[in-house]
Amino acid sequence: MNITGVTSYENLFAEAGRIQSFSEISVSDSPQEIAERIGDLGVYIARTGKMLADAKYHLNAKRKDETVELIRKTLAVNQLSAKVQNSLVDSICREEQYLVDWLERLNRALTHQQDAMRSLLSYEKENLRITKTGY
Repeated sequence: MNITGVTSYENLFAEAGRIQSFSEISVSDSPQEIAERIGDLGVYIARTGKMLADAKYHLNAKRKDETVELIRKTLAVNQLSAKVQNSLVDSICREEQYLVDWLERLNRALTHQQDAMRSLLSYEKENLRITKTGY
């Protein structure tokens, strides 16, 4: 099956770096800025979810290709155990696995940031209400 719309590994890696930089930006206590960031985070959460799926696609494709090749070679000499073969395939796919792991963590971090921004926004709204009413 040929799946279209899968972002290339190189583009995923570059985009993950840009999103990582965004995730490291501090936000002020301005309710407007917090609300805007909540919206931006929602977009990035959705995008990193798709990126994660694409990264897993690349990882699984490489595992498949490398496993088939490794099995073909080892069957010819019949020397490596299944555990050793799996370790070799994991080693060969280390960069793809790194991207998958990074995107999983980035997606979770963005989700937690969005939750924190909602709490900050609620806090700022309550603070504004209190200061206007004198409580």
